[in-house]
Amino acid sequence: MPDDRRPPLLRWAQELAALAHTGLEFGDDEFDRQRYRRVAEIAAEMAAFPSGDVVSVAELFAGAGGYVTPKVICRAATFDDQDRILMVREVADGRWTLPGGWIDVGESPAAAAERETFEETGYRVRARKLAGVYDKRLHDHPPAPHHSYLLFFLCDLVGGEPAGSYETSAVGWFTVDELPELSTGRATAAQIRRMFAHHQDPTLPTDFDVTGS
Repeated sequence: MPDDRRPPLLRWAQELAALAHTGLEFGDDEFDRQRYRRVAEIAAEMAAFPSGDVVSVAELFAGAGGYVTPKVICRAATFDDQDRILMVREVADGRWTLPGGWIDVGESPAAAAERETFEETGYRVRARKLAGVYDKRLHDHPPAPHHSYLLFFLCDLVGGEPAGSYETSAVGWFTVDELPELSTGRATAAQIRRMFAHHQDPTLPTDFDVTGS
């Protein structure tokens, strides 16, 4: 069964930040609120170690409001008639991944996958299957400030022409045996290969992680 891949210090910092922000949202006693603010400061200091960039980390944690829950990301797996998967090269790190990103408030996950694909590739797609729901902590991603879930959709190509965006510098189609250097913070090789398996066998049920807390 998969294990939490986050460094312990980051895991503790994220849990403390979530507890602090939830307490600030629902707590009425001002003395308790002061304690929650201090807990949030300690969480930011822990997450920033050893870089020391406490301010930036504190700003990330401060973005949470209400009851703190994991953030949600979509990824779109679109195949052509040669069984190649559509990928984009990220400007941020020069590596490749599946089109996708944060799901906007008021937007369905499937619509987000379709929108992100068009914005990043120029191709129009239609989501047809939720192939995987993955907890990023339990997969081979590098550490990240947020606890996030990844939703992978199989999509059908319906039109468009290849075009990059301010976030992506190239668009390409790849077979399972010729995957480029991956932006593993966004999608891992195992996850992408699993999308090939879903493409080849449409009867596969949706993947999800069965353990981890």
